[in-house]
Amino acid sequence: MIRHPDGSAGDADYAVIGERYADFRRPEPRIAAQIAGVLGGAETVLNVGAGAGSYEPTDRDVTAVEPSASMRAQRPAHLPRAIDACAEALPFPDRSFDAAMATFSVHQWSDLKRGLAEMRRVTRGPIVLLSCDPVQVQTFWLNEYAPEVLSVEARRYPSSGALAEGLGGPVRRVPVPIPLQCRDGFNEAYFGRPEMLLRSDARSACSAWSFVTDDVAERSVARLRADLESGAWDATHGSLRRQAAYIGSLYLFVSNPTD
Repeated sequence: MIRHPDGSAGDADYAVIGERYADFRRPEPRIAAQIAGVLGGAETVLNVGAGAGSYEPTDRDVTAVEPSASMRAQRPAHLPRAIDACAEALPFPDRSFDAAMATFSVHQWSDLKRGLAEMRRVTRGPIVLLSCDPVQVQTFWLNEYAPEVLSVEARRYPSSGALAEGLGGPVRRVPVPIPLQCRDGFNEAYFGRPEMLLRSDARSACSAWSFVTDDVAERSVARLRADLESGAWDATHGSLRRQAAYIGSLYLFVSNPTD
């Protein structure tokens, strides 16, 4: 298992990229409501790879697990303190929780199969994963400007088949509409606000950008800036600025023990 200096476990070092993560990766209420609906009546919820606490329900008993010290430090005061632990070795007895969740986390684990098996071991009911379908990642317009970044994303996100294998049963895919003014700053959240991706601080909150060199990132941004200034981006994609929501690669992957 990879552990970075601040405890980050997996392929991304959040001591480096997570300094302003909470400024951009804030929970989007409509996505949070969709997650809450799938969690159903669960009273005790485990959040694995909890980060700064996005999408943690505040009306339930939540136990948060987060290996990165820099991310634990960014959790707001109204949320429970996160336990320093990794998905692959959850420090809880079998069937401890009514439900479990992980948001934008599974693609960063060192051992996906082991981490998912651990989630299933400690969970009595549904497991809800907010993640992206790797087959659809590169259909986003950003691929025209930063193909190296979206190629990284497509390789990192596990398929629904891999999730099902790790969880030991079928997984239901639920599309997640992304609103135009989405508060959560992942790449597709800027589908109709491309200027945001010109900002280095916004890009740094999307871990895939940390896997390309500065030269590659600068070339990508320069191409996008040029097309925005010339009007070429708007000529092709401008209708997205007025589109209420975008259906892209974002899904909830839901596993129930009785499925």
